[in-house]
Amino acid sequence: MSWRTPCAAGHNMRRIAVIGSGITGVTTARALLARGFEVTVFDRHRYAAMETSFANGGQLSASNAEVWNSWSTLLKGIKWMTQRDAPLLVNPTPSWHKLSWMSEFVSQIPNYRSNTIDTVKLAITARELLIQHAEAYGFDFNREDRGILHVYEDPKEFAHATEVTKLYLEGGLERHAVSPEEIAQLEPALATKSSAFVGGFFTPSDFTGDIHRYTVGLATGIEEQGVNFELGTAVERLSHHAGGVDVVLARGEGESGAPQSETFDGVVVCAGVRSRDFAAQLGDRPGYSITVNMKDEASQRAAPWVSLLDDKAKIVTSDRFRIAGTAEFNGYNYDIRQES
Repeated sequence: MSWRTPCAAGHNMRRIAVIGSGITGVTTARALLARGFEVTVFDRHRYAAMETSFANGGQLSASNAEVWNSWSTLLKGIKWMTQRDAPLLVNPTPSWHKLSWMSEFVSQIPNYRSNTIDTVKLAITARELLIQHAEAYGFDFNREDRGILHVYEDPKEFAHATEVTKLYLEGGLERHAVSPEEIAQLEPALATKSSAFVGGFFTPSDFTGDIHRYTVGLATGIEEQGVNFELGTAVERLSHHAGGVDVVLARGEGESGAPQSETFDGVVVCAGVRSRDFAAQLGDRPGYSITVNMKDEASQRAAPWVSLLDDKAKIVTSDRFRIAGTAEFNGYNYDIRQES
């Protein structure tokens, strides 16, 4: 997310444009509305939450707040570059953006401990805010309070998770270790495989939900309160000047023959993969999932009841057997890989 405001001294900023109607854009619009701003949300799709926020792992997991900035992740990343089923895929073709990003990633390794603690605090606050929003606006997002279970087959990974749990506790999150036998009790679907696990960690306060239902429900609620949604309206470019920010729209030409545009006092960019391009126009810088519909009773019985997370493979499952995994640094591509 990128935020840009004009620099004119004493400017009384009131009208704000939000680019993108996914989870970040809609929650940002709600926060701005609550602070008294006049907010317009732009999105090229006809409905809210149709790209990044359409489907993901479905976990509201403060227990997954450990940051990736560590030497162990860097070493794993190099190893994973040779595996097609790796949880992190990096196209080795160099680019300035990729190299500069990796440089910044490495520079944050000394802050691993403090960043992890801060992130878990933020995650706990975010979980509470999600619940408050759903209750305040009266919508359902398939929330299931079953906790989240992390499982480990590697003793080293389990030992690392034990140390991470101590950081989580400093941040205010409690999760407890479970034995292979307790894993089978918590999740009967894993009973036949429980002997392969060295242990796990269970976080009762975590839960699952549908990000698309949540975003659409919140968007409907704040639209009724006065947020203006310009859906089906693509943003071509942004430009800022002393008087504000011009949002140039791809919806035809105005009376002068020039592309239509609107001027706002400020803009917040929440445009998913396009955020970097939009932010660059303002002089700023800012995975995969599948859902399996199990209609027969046998499949429903075989599916996990507790939301699971395999830390080694970075794969999560949640309520309707939604599975998410793989972070990929490979340019812009909307295709979904077909291999398992």
